[in-house]
Amino acid sequence: MNVGEKERETVNLVSMLENKGPACETKTLGNYLWDDLPDPDKWADCVHCGMCLEACPTYQETGEEQHSPRGRVYLIKAVAEGKIDINEAFAKPVFDCLDCRACETACPADVQVGGLIEEARGQIRQAMPLTGVKGVVSKTVLNGIFPNKKRLDRLGGFMRFYQKSGLQKVARKTGVLNVMPSHMKEMEAILPEVGKPVLGRYPEEVPAEGESKGKVGMLTGCVMDVMFSDVNEATIRVLNHNGYDVGLPKQQGCCGALHIHAGDRETGKELAKKNIEAFKDYDKVLVNAAGCGCALQEYDELFRNDPEMLPLAEEFSAKVEDVSKFLYDNDFKRPESEINTKITYHDACHLAHGQGVRFEPRQLLKEIPGVEMVDLPDADRCCGSAGIYNLTHPEMAGKLLDRKIDDIPENVEMISMGNPGCMLQIAMGVEKHGRSEKVVHTVQLLDWAYEKDKQQVKS
Repeated sequence: MNVGEKERETVNLVSMLENKGPACETKTLGNYLWDDLPDPDKWADCVHCGMCLEACPTYQETGEEQHSPRGRVYLIKAVAEGKIDINEAFAKPVFDCLDCRACETACPADVQVGGLIEEARGQIRQAMPLTGVKGVVSKTVLNGIFPNKKRLDRLGGFMRFYQKSGLQKVARKTGVLNVMPSHMKEMEAILPEVGKPVLGRYPEEVPAEGESKGKVGMLTGCVMDVMFSDVNEATIRVLNHNGYDVGLPKQQGCCGALHIHAGDRETGKELAKKNIEAFKDYDKVLVNAAGCGCALQEYDELFRNDPEMLPLAEEFSAKVEDVSKFLYDNDFKRPESEINTKITYHDACHLAHGQGVRFEPRQLLKEIPGVEMVDLPDADRCCGSAGIYNLTHPEMAGKLLDRKIDDIPENVEMISMGNPGCMLQIAMGVEKHGRSEKVVHTVQLLDWAYEKDKQQVKS
């Protein structure tokens, strides 16, 4: 009997015993007993060939089968077949996965491991909710701060005060930060200068320079708009310079990627609904954060069991595109001014593996006069950021970061990429290893070149 035949309808006994009318029906699958079940079609094509093994960062580090993609797929399938329970032995390898999607690129059968991992995590968190300190932190950060723009803005305001008031210098000089875990202390050391968020500060529509080619929506994000508002500003300027009106609907919010990765699919769905509604009047939704873009493009996957939301999610996901791909595909303006520098490019996992975007950002950089591109070995191997993986799994994340920094060519001045998590992680690695490279977003380089063009015209 295969997994599909084993799927069955069960009776809600609680409803029957309480005599509250017709019992609710709940779909189950083996030992998956909650709604939003893992999709059997996703593992059906896996033949355990092993092509994914050397692509998997955690398998490369451990050499353990349960920490490989095919091992995780086997475990997820085994729970569906009733062979193993949802317990800590199952949860650990599923949550130890980076969800980087490198295995999907390597897989000849196109097994959607990332989707399976996220669906399995949803089941685990319903069976094994976080408790104690982890539960409090998760509820406070993921549920209390990220979905709430006012609280995010307050957090950003506190960070600006910490940096500009002198508190940061005092904290570093007095050694107060030594009480923090080493990875948190390393992260504090490379915090970018926090600016004011774009959303709410800019008008809801920023007009193009000169004649407009059309209107695009832009996701400002949560971490991106708090930690890297300068990248959002650069993205708006670049799009305006290329002739596009940029829409910044105030109703938009966190994309939900961090929640989905953490197994909180219900919060992820609520955030997705808000973004689908916020961007309903736009034909194109552009994103400058790889993780956010991948999550938005997979809203249809998130709502695959919701017949009411699925058509809306499919329509929305089809509109989402990374800004680098959009610019390249729509004949972006080639800068005339030189930026004389050597750059290497890091492929953010959710841009290269999740969205299949590799060529376009490199071409944007190559079209800037004076830029010399230097290849980065294993450019698409995960840096260890992976959302908040570097906070929840600092040891593994640190090993992956060390490998990434070791691969960076010695003679480059800048490391370019398209994801805020990678920018923080790699900046931390540069600092830790005593390197001098500047970590930049791809769009920032284009923005700087355009600014030099404008200055030359004025002079």
